[in-house]
Amino acid sequence: MSQVVVDISVSLDGYVTGPNAGPGNGLGDNGEALHSWVFEGTDQDRTVLDQSFERSGAVIQGRRLFDVIDAPDGWNEEMGYGATRDSERRPPIFVVTHEPPATTRLGDRFTFVTELTDAIAQARKAAGDKDVVVMGGGEICHAVLAAGLADVLLLHVAPVVLGDGTRLYPAGPGPRVDLELTSAISTPHAQHLTYAVRKNS
Repeated sequence: MSQVVVDISVSLDGYVTGPNAGPGNGLGDNGEALHSWVFEGTDQDRTVLDQSFERSGAVIQGRRLFDVIDAPDGWNEEMGYGATRDSERRPPIFVVTHEPPATTRLGDRFTFVTELTDAIAQARKAAGDKDVVVMGGGEICHAVLAAGLADVLLLHVAPVVLGDGTRLYPAGPGPRVDLELTSAISTPHAQHLTYAVRKNS
């Protein structure tokens, strides 16, 4: 059964990028440690990555992340979601934005949607019986959780304290989200924690 999975790497102190993140500096200052499990990880880390991709039928991301990956030094044939896979198996990506860009570098794999719930609905239809993966950035991941639209939260907790950057959970009051731990995989590069999101009746 298709699920909406919020899947993101995060520091021990809750940041999904270092400070000054943006085009040309996608993970922010000193934020590379967040993704060391992807590029330098163990066989267990690679299995987590492979399983996540295999379950992905569609992807949702925010406009800020899109601007980073669409920049000249962003995604290419060797880097990006499913870049090393058969191009026919790469899932479509839905970008939540108030205003779609006039032009893009990366082509027609991306669909721009102005409403979050509409993006979820379109992604579910495209995904079929596979999962909808919300990959970032932090703002869109938090919005999906806060709106009660997520079924699963998959955190890759990197062994680093960044001290500043983009928060996954904004400071200040917000809705409560109850979680149930269903899987924990520990490697030197990350704690891969899978939570079921408990739905309020």
